[in-house]
Amino acid sequence: MNKIKFNELYTPEYGRREALNSLRTNLQFSGVNLKTFLITSCGPDEGKSTVSFDIARSMAETGKKVILVDADIRKSVMISRHKIERLTRRIGGLSQYLTGIAEAEDIICETNIENFYTIMSGPVAPNPTEILNGDRFEDLMEKLRDEFDVVIIDSPPLGSVIDAAIMAPKCDGAIVVMASGEVSKRVALDVKKQLEVSGCRILGVVLNKVKMDKGQYSKYYGEYK
Repeated sequence: MNKIKFNELYTPEYGRREALNSLRTNLQFSGVNLKTFLITSCGPDEGKSTVSFDIARSMAETGKKVILVDADIRKSVMISRHKIERLTRRIGGLSQYLTGIAEAEDIICETNIENFYTIMSGPVAPNPTEILNGDRFEDLMEKLRDEFDVVIIDSPPLGSVIDAAIMAPKCDGAIVVMASGEVSKRVALDVKKQLEVSGCRILGVVLNKVKMDKGQYSKYYGEYK
């Protein structure tokens, strides 16, 4: 199997860790047989990729076999953010699979985190909407559902491009990451409507980048970014 290494990892502080534990528990109790989760946001820089990675890592730490799919084939940040090192040659990405250049076994990667696997985005594609709407993405989701306990899809912001709404019907549920104080009600409702039209169940919202009041609890609950 392909292998990669995350060279840039961090240990979450107490408040962040507790928030992740709460999110993980809520997902586990969101319904029977829910395995595939799409994570999106209203706009860029709201922290959806960080939340996607953190919740996948948190679930892997409980012993579940988890795969994180970087489906932001327009503007991925995963390789640069985590300083990914390829330990095997000729690893493909999602865009290469969707265009028929690679097969599933060419893009699934084992990582240096136990129980944590990933699929990288691959080269930027000129037609991401079209290739995501093809049969190969649905085939891949069925394969991942069979092989893994949890599948996390990090998708582009739905308030910016339509990609997440195309992928959403192939997932069991969707989570919207919203940066506190940065999203208008109109945009939030538009994103909610897009997911509803897609037929995907909306599991909830992660309120991100919350400013915590200084005082008694500040040493325990810091900012979640």
